[in-house]
Amino acid sequence: MIQDVKKERVVITGMGIVCPLGHDIETMWQALLAGKSGVAKTTIFDASTFPTTFSAEVKNYDVAKFVKNPGLHKNGNRGSKFAVGATVQACRQAGINVETDNPADGIDRKRIGIYLGAGEGAANHEAFFGAIAAGWDNQTNVMDWTKWTDVAAVQMRAMHELEQEANMPAAHLSMLTGARGPIRSCLTACAASTQAIGEATMTIRRGDADIMIAGGAHSMIHPLGQTGFNRLTALSKRNDSPQTASRPFTASRDGFVLGEGAAIVILESLTSAKKRGAKILAEIIGYGSSSDAFRVTDMHEEGRGAIQAMEAAIADACITYKDVNYVNAHGTSTAENDSIETKAIKAVFKERAKQIVVSSIKSSMGHLIGAAGGAELITCVLAIRDGIVPATINYNDPDPELDLDYVPNTPRKMQVDVAMKESFGFGGQNNVVIVKKYQD
Repeated sequence: MIQDVKKERVVITGMGIVCPLGHDIETMWQALLAGKSGVAKTTIFDASTFPTTFSAEVKNYDVAKFVKNPGLHKNGNRGSKFAVGATVQACRQAGINVETDNPADGIDRKRIGIYLGAGEGAANHEAFFGAIAAGWDNQTNVMDWTKWTDVAAVQMRAMHELEQEANMPAAHLSMLTGARGPIRSCLTACAASTQAIGEATMTIRRGDADIMIAGGAHSMIHPLGQTGFNRLTALSKRNDSPQTASRPFTASRDGFVLGEGAAIVILESLTSAKKRGAKILAEIIGYGSSSDAFRVTDMHEEGRGAIQAMEAAIADACITYKDVNYVNAHGTSTAENDSIETKAIKAVFKERAKQIVVSSIKSSMGHLIGAAGGAELITCVLAIRDGIVPATINYNDPDPELDLDYVPNTPRKMQVDVAMKESFGFGGQNNVVIVKKYQD
């Protein structure tokens, strides 16, 4: 390894998740290792007239199971409520008290910050649609696909005027935890929570906070979100087999599966964690970020932005590509992403590319959009903890053009010391975080 430079080390002391595979870390992890799928027919709204009729929903979630005063969060969107549940879990593991004016945990709230990759929409989408969709009566519950596409552009413009602001999840978490340090939100599409974790790491490194609550929360399973992705031809249309629809790196992949959820990690300076006696789960050692500067929805065909972000993260970690054991891929199951991501991995890992282990958990839980990177980073930490890498399920017809080791269908027992999490968002945003097994 390259000799490290002096900088405040940043560790993970807590994790929490609400996702289609479960409402807590261990439930999610066991479902993932068992090869279960969180994909099914959409029930949040009637999607029967849409080109894609399925999604990866969070089922049977109740924020009241996590907090004493759920009324404080009643006006939050699904994403905000998911974020509250995930944050309560993470704080409990890290020994941070919530829902109290007198926390009695010895932590200065002015030194706790929040950085989320999150998106919000109108709190009540049906009322929103009724208010702005000319020619539709306010009682309309089932949106006809043809009508919807005709007015989608108008509604998207109106959304900017009527939506709740994207910082709402962070505001809910600030109320919940009493955090009074730097509060940030980013909405860099599918790369948002990876960016949030990376930028939160930098916040601690430069001394602006001792603890950062970081990750993402998002729900786009509603007519507006589904219409946008369907019109982009980004969603799978495998309506006859929803559970096998997300099939990254295969020859028959035809798009991603829209999911939802929240994933939160507690990042902490090593000095603070040791002072508190907190259990350290892993260490964040590298972060890289770039832009493709190419097209609004397409990755650069040579993967130049992805390559740049991966190389920047490796350099920031003061390691070489030879030190990475596992790559948790963005792996969306779209033709473009999987091909370009494979090309980028080959460029970065050179002669080791075909030996590096790569997998995509979007095959199991769908694409959580703004929360995806956070959920996937958590699985990297669990892979380090348990010595097992989750599989890419539904991998039954390899694409001859994509020839890396994608861990097909069965989890693999192996030692993981250093893992790379990469996320690439619409608009050309690329963010990569490297996490390693903690050693004193």
